[in-house]
Amino acid sequence: MAGVLTLSYLWLKAAHIIFVIFWMAGLFIFPRYLVHHQDALSRPAEAKDWVEREAKLRKMILTPSLVITWVLGILVAFSIGAWSSGWLHLKLFFVLFLTGFHGWAVAYSKRLARGEARWSSRQLRMLNELPALAIVIIVFLVVVKPF
Repeated sequence: MAGVLTLSYLWLKAAHIIFVIFWMAGLFIFPRYLVHHQDALSRPAEAKDWVEREAKLRKMILTPSLVITWVLGILVAFSIGAWSSGWLHLKLFFVLFLTGFHGWAVAYSKRLARGEARWSSRQLRMLNELPALAIVIIVFLVVVKPF
């Protein structure tokens, strides 16, 4: 198995990067959907449209990209034997953070679908920046491999 993974490393890495891009695109836009959805709660027809948009984004891009990113990332790590590398451990911490953020955003969209808003639009806009900060750190860790 290890030999096959080593031979397919570049293919796995390319596919991993592609699905990371898809996932991050979804994580960048999804919180903006939440802001618009929350602002539309006083207009039921418009809020219903945001529920549908969010569900499509989750089902077509966010969740599949999350799963494929994790699977390919694990295969890439195995193929290069990176499990003992400190940079990978820190990267995984930030990927777990992004996964948690993803889960939080999905849960919050479901709350909004029930008409429950717990955060202000300003707070949601600020939370929107968290995936960008995490991905900057992850890219530096992967490229520079500081430890």
